[in-house]
Amino acid sequence: MKVENSKVYDEINITPMLDLAYVLLVIFIIMTTASVQGIKVSVPKASSSVSLAKPKTKAISITNDGRVFLDAFPVTMSELESQLRAYKAITPEFPVVIKGDRTAQYGRIIEVLDICGKLQITQLGLISERPEQGK
Repeated sequence: MKVENSKVYDEINITPMLDLAYVLLVIFIIMTTASVQGIKVSVPKASSSVSLAKPKTKAISITNDGRVFLDAFPVTMSELESQLRAYKAITPEFPVVIKGDRTAQYGRIIEVLDICGKLQITQLGLISERPEQGK
């Protein structure tokens, strides 16, 4: 018994592949929407005094001629101290960065650091430039 089936197939039947793709797509859609919905619960409300937001950083800039700026506003040393004291009363742990000009008077920078120390500001940073590569 010899079966002569010399018919050459020049097309690929893609129907089973499409069926599989549709089934996988439906499964994916069902699983995604099921995981997003979850269980509905009534969550308690937090008090307004507790905030997880990061406090705003205060920037103190000292120019080369000795002028002091707090967040881009010129201030005297006594104004700087009173404004930092007022802000510390509202937000006890707030970060302060000091940006002194390279040619600024060193004594003026020390005065600003002394004010921050007197007010017990613990989150203090000094801004500098990155060194150039290759030097």
